[in-house]
Amino acid sequence: QVQLVESGGGLVQPGGSLRLSCTGSGYIFAIYDMGWYRQAPGNQRELVAVKRSGGITDYAGPVKGRFTISRDNAKNTLYLQMNSLKPEDTAVYYCNAEYSGTNRKYWGQGTPVTVSS
Repeated sequence: QVQLVESGGGLVQPGGSLRLSCTGSGYIFAIYDMGWYRQAPGNQRELVAVKRSGGITDYAGPVKGRFTISRDNAKNTLYLQMNSLKPEDTAVYYCNAEYSGTNRKYWGQGTPVTVSS
């Protein structure tokens, strides 16, 4: 049974930092593209960043230069370091695993991030 478990969300002031973690189990973590998505109230879920199995990294425009995605395949864990947080970063953040070229796609339960003074 595939599981993705996120942690690290919370309340932070504007300009602050948070680090999200996502630990996967029940599948071969290293061969999956891993990503972070977010969904703010009233908005569609959107891509934040992806770290592909081959190492390629992509970021959404609004987070470039502020967020860093990384993965530790030995620990089956994906990270998202978020710096210089803004109120518009407030959302539920979801971990995603996709096996390229297949319909194997999994989601975590989400971890909320609130940026507010």
